[in-house]
Amino acid sequence: MSSPTGPAHGLPVRMPRPRQTGRHRRPEPAVAPEGAPALVLAVPGAPSTASRVVAEEIISIGRSELPGLDARVGFLDGDDATEFPSLSGVLTAVARDRAARAESARAAGQEVPAPTGPDAVVVPLLAGPDGGLLRRMRQALMDSSAAAELADPLGPHPLLAEGLHVRLSEAGLARADRARLFSVTTAADGIVLATTGGEEAVQAAGITGMLLAARLAVPVMAAALDEEGSVAAIADQLRREGSTQLALAPYLIGPEAAGGLLDTACKEAGCSAADVLGAYPALGKLAVAQYSAALGITQGAAAH
Repeated sequence: MSSPTGPAHGLPVRMPRPRQTGRHRRPEPAVAPEGAPALVLAVPGAPSTASRVVAEEIISIGRSELPGLDARVGFLDGDDATEFPSLSGVLTAVARDRAARAESARAAGQEVPAPTGPDAVVVPLLAGPDGGLLRRMRQALMDSSAAAELADPLGPHPLLAEGLHVRLSEAGLARADRARLFSVTTAADGIVLATTGGEEAVQAAGITGMLLAARLAVPVMAAALDEEGSVAAIADQLRREGSTQLALAPYLIGPEAAGGLLDTACKEAGCSAADVLGAYPALGKLAVAQYSAALGITQGAAAH
């Protein structure tokens, strides 16, 4: 037995806070409208349990941001006969499920409105643009039987700069907060922001890099992990400009980078590296934001 003030054994229980009224009342959370397109997170790279865990955690955060959202994971190099379903296979399943729901409603005598919008919006699990991977994602859309749209990658965005800062501080390569007075003896005085996807990706990473530089008050320069010598050249440039203790910040979620690239880059640049962004919580918010933007809606209007 428990009482309104706590369970019988004396442990406290979390009670719902009274709802605020007036102009300071928090807005009601948005809810995905009935029949809304599915959000399909497109995971690049070789499928693995690690990449699936990251994708599923991001999807879980996305569902909490937009309750009622039909969110799924598709692997660019997946195989529908395995636990890593292909992107085209997941999109085909989304279209099939949508048609089945409509047929079931008609059979039950319910009025079924004509479908509007796509069956799904595909959100690339990429921190920035990668022309080769995005072309393959578009091909997967065409190979499926679904009407689907491809959203923009998750960055550049201030929340990614925040995530990079967190990963650097976790590795002891940056202060967690510029306002704190204690020193981090291993803190870097120059950051190589490493990404994949060619020159377009480097330029986009540079935008987030400027935001990161403002947070850390140290120079940040972007380099291409998948371009031989790029990371080492940027590291040399930072040293010529006065940096003596460098760190590498991977502008990556993780699955998009081939194995060994980061280790090789660190050796070439002679510096330590932070972890990839992984399932940093803000990525779930960004995935829903890109989904909403592709549909031309604001999250606050999603419930209408």
